[in-house]
Amino acid sequence: MANGMGSLYIGASGLQNSQNALNTTANNLANVDTKGYVRQQVLFEDRQYVTFDRKAAISYQQAGLGVDIADVIHTRNAFLDQYYRTENGRQCFYEACAETAREVQTQFQELEGEQFQDALQQFWESFEELSKGPDQGIYQTLVIQKATLFLDRAQKIENELKDYQKNLNYKINNHIDRINEIGTRIRDLNVEILRIESGGVETAMTLRDERDNLLDELSGLAKVDFKERADGTVRVKLENVEFVDEIHVYKVAGYTDQTTGFVTPYWPQLSDVGRGKYTYMFDYKSGDISAELNTDIGELKGLIVSRGDHPADYRDITGLDSQKYEDTTGMSVVMNAQAELDQLIHEVVTSINDIFSPLTTASFTAMDGTRYTNVKVWDEANGCVGTDGQKPGHELFTRRGCDRYNKVTAQDGTVYYVYNEEDLSDPAKMYTANGIVINEDLLQLEGCLPHLMKDGEPGWAMAKQLVEIWNQKKQTINPSNTDPCTFKEYYRRMIQDVATVGSVYEGLSEGLTAEVESIENSRQQVIGVSSDEELQNMIKYQNAYNAASRFINVISEMLEHIVTRL
Repeated sequence: MANGMGSLYIGASGLQNSQNALNTTANNLANVDTKGYVRQQVLFEDRQYVTFDRKAAISYQQAGLGVDIADVIHTRNAFLDQYYRTENGRQCFYEACAETAREVQTQFQELEGEQFQDALQQFWESFEELSKGPDQGIYQTLVIQKATLFLDRAQKIENELKDYQKNLNYKINNHIDRINEIGTRIRDLNVEILRIESGGVETAMTLRDERDNLLDELSGLAKVDFKERADGTVRVKLENVEFVDEIHVYKVAGYTDQTTGFVTPYWPQLSDVGRGKYTYMFDYKSGDISAELNTDIGELKGLIVSRGDHPADYRDITGLDSQKYEDTTGMSVVMNAQAELDQLIHEVVTSINDIFSPLTTASFTAMDGTRYTNVKVWDEANGCVGTDGQKPGHELFTRRGCDRYNKVTAQDGTVYYVYNEEDLSDPAKMYTANGIVINEDLLQLEGCLPHLMKDGEPGWAMAKQLVEIWNQKKQTINPSNTDPCTFKEYYRRMIQDVATVGSVYEGLSEGLTAEVESIENSRQQVIGVSSDEELQNMIKYQNAYNAASRFINVISEMLEHIVTRL
């Protein structure tokens, strides 16, 4: 044992280090509710020993000089951090998709207090009424009114879906900005932590807590890989691309499509912008999105996939095979809803128009020598006209960009009304929800709706056809659901598909939410502050302080006795 004066070192070290341990415990208690705070733990070690020259039976005699604080640990579990950030990103991805599906369902099921299905039902019922008397003005007016209501509701849904796409685009743009802000702050924290810890004395615990919180937030936005270096700095990869190193941050940029206004994130350092070559942050079109491939991570990706890359119409679904559909339109909840709705509108509109103003084929040579071979023309023999007698019979829905027919006179003097085919490169010349209007002639003049045959008799056969088309199973929802159905069944299946997709996303999101919470609970057992445990530590260190104080008093009394009495 050390001599009397040396024993004072032991007592003083006990006082000093117990006080420091109390300060650490008090700091933990003060931050018990601070988000992201990592508890600090004190580790003690022996101070240096004094070795005496005289040798004991086995070894030289040594006397310790007390205790010292070896380190104040900033406790974290790297495995749990990586696990949490991966599953957190996956949960955010599916939550973004589920939220989009919920919004799409809302748009279809409820629009200003009226369901779109009601308008579809009323439109069909108006043709049933017309079949009772196709020459009756009241029934003709009813058809036009319900057609107007049907088109108005369809266009409102289409516009609402487009507005929602714009809202998603706004969120995407904000997420890109936030990612860059987080990257810049992590870079700054790297520099500050390196400066503070380079001396090997201090640990920048508060700065490390802030950096870890930012990594947690970043993991919810995109796929994150990180590695802490020996000097305390962290290197971060985002979607497998270098994002932050010791002193640099490689920011994400957004490419804005000039036609749609949609923003797509890309890496400027890997792109040749001058030549129009971009390395996009996500390449979801070249591979499946799945947990096995770790390609279903990050809210930003979920928003981009849900939004799609343009407002869709029936061209994005008609004529595609199942694989092509699944890799393009089928990936986006919004685009798929737009395309399926527009396909329904297109089929309803063209079917009705082809009955009011039927088509046949003809071959002839025009007066100017132009040869027409097997072109579609108005079927005058089976077509009806209105009370105005105008040929050809009016269509109910007209395209904004062109008329239904071009009048062409053949060399033999026969007049043909040649059908203008839909121009798939120009939406204004297609029968899309936002590309059509109710025929102005029918709105302005009563009785112009085709209903009279060539002999002046009412078009009973035409009216019967208009009722029958609603019960014909000729429609398919999409290339992955090819069971034929009627118009009314089509709408129900379309809503069911959206609900099914939303339910899948919702289930995945809820399951992952529970998993993330479980991982976070495990993390908190490592990094979290337990008030009960800290209070126990406080009592322990307080008692240690008191014991060191009494130890010093005893040594002091002993020295006093030796000096004054002996």
